Amino acid sequence: MPELIFLSAGSMAEQIQRKKLSPVELLEAHLARIEKLNPQLNAFVQLDAEGARCQARLAEAAVTRGESLRPLHGVPISIKSSIDVAGMHCEAGTKLRAGHIAEKDAPLVARLRQAGAIVLGVTNTPELLMAWETDNLLYGCTNNPWDLSRTPGGSSGGEAAAIASGCSAGGVGSDGGGSIRVPAHFCGICGLKPTPGRIPATGHFPTSVGPFALLGVVGPMARTVADLKALFEVMQGPDDGDPSAAPVPLRKIGRTDLQDIRVGYFKDDGRTPVTKETRAAVYTAADGLRSAGLQVELFRPQGLELARQLWWKFFGIAGGMLLGPMTQGHADELSPILKEFSGWVATEPSHTGQTLLDTWVQRDIVRMEMLAEMRTYPILLCPVASVPAFKHGERSWNINEQSVQYLDAWSYCEWFNLLGFPAAVVPVGISPEGLPIGVQIVGRPWEEELVLEVAAVIEEECGGFREPPIQ
Repeated sequence: MPELIFLSAGSMAEQIQRKKLSPVELLEAHLARIEKLNPQLNAFVQLDAEGARCQARLAEAAVTRGESLRPLHGVPISIKSSIDVAGMHCEAGTKLRAGHIAEKDAPLVARLRQAGAIVLGVTNTPELLMAWETDNLLYGCTNNPWDLSRTPGGSSGGEAAAIASGCSAGGVGSDGGGSIRVPAHFCGICGLKPTPGRIPATGHFPTSVGPFALLGVVGPMARTVADLKALFEVMQGPDDGDPSAAPVPLRKIGRTDLQDIRVGYFKDDGRTPVTKETRAAVYTAADGLRSAGLQVELFRPQGLELARQLWWKFFGIAGGMLLGPMTQGHADELSPILKEFSGWVATEPSHTGQTLLDTWVQRDIVRMEMLAEMRTYPILLCPVASVPAFKHGERSWNINEQSVQYLDAWSYCEWFNLLGFPAAVVPVGISPEGLPIGVQIVGRPWEEELVLEVAAVIEEECGGFREPPIQ
């Protein structure tokens, strides 16, 4: 079974197309893996075993008939349970949506099915996605396959745990402040936060409107960069239900296109320290890019601290205002981590029309300034977070004799949500505890293809995914 479940999604599809692998056999291997590991991980909150078996039999029949097969034909995937999958729970981890069943597939789910993918089920999230760990009162805590005493991250923690452990070949998360990238980093897999609108967020809850449409995106998660690319190419494209949508054509980027690209890298932001091993991972990735012939130079953009502050004014303060009417009067039904988040929001005044306008204008100014800097360095390389996967419930860490608080540790992701820049994560390093450490590759808006090509170089030079120790 391990030789099947840890194949890349691309290899699975290729072997199915060459009639060397049965879609039914592949599905059963994944269902057996889920049955064995999900009690330890709590990654899946709903499994559609019979529906998946039906799809696998149809996929196998198509192979037998010699039909023209689609790019993800027979590949088993999973979906974060904040995204509509027809007939399945879409509760976003909150009792306030307990039992909510999606009536139809989100556009990205429909596109994945049309490409031949088989949806296994939906995965766990923190309540209303407002945390960098995965726990809620509906389904409980999700554990990291590298160390069950640690979190897989959030808010796409169930998705990351499922993929890293071989329970799913790949899937979909969402990201408003690191929610794809932090779990990818914590679990040792790859993830892509695209430009808002490049992959439609239609069918996601909370809905991407207003300030959330600037920050929040949906994107692929997988064990390899090639699989990220395959999932991205299937899911991308405009949809009327996403206010950020734009008709951006797919571009083909190859290694020769990287010859004149200058990469700027920085090991920290000068405010929030990162672990020694995290710095080492960034240096390793930078050296890998140099070895592959890219121009790599030390460079840290201006405006990062202002971007962090503005992100919180959108995600924290405006987000609290948007979700407040839903949660008001339901304190007894809310999870501790959502109450904690709401408490942080409550310490600051709500937006007025003027403060929201000022925040929006400042955001646009800092974005324009950073885009001007990225004319020289169209790719940035930096940490994903201050720390690797933390133990359940931890809220601060001592790094270089400095205390790093929970909300600060993920600022390395938050900047790029505010700015709307695409960013990928690739595993590179390892912590003293044996935990994976990823690096973040950031590009300019709508240049996901370039980001993914640079990420692929780092993966090749630095090793990429390793199987976690869970058995």
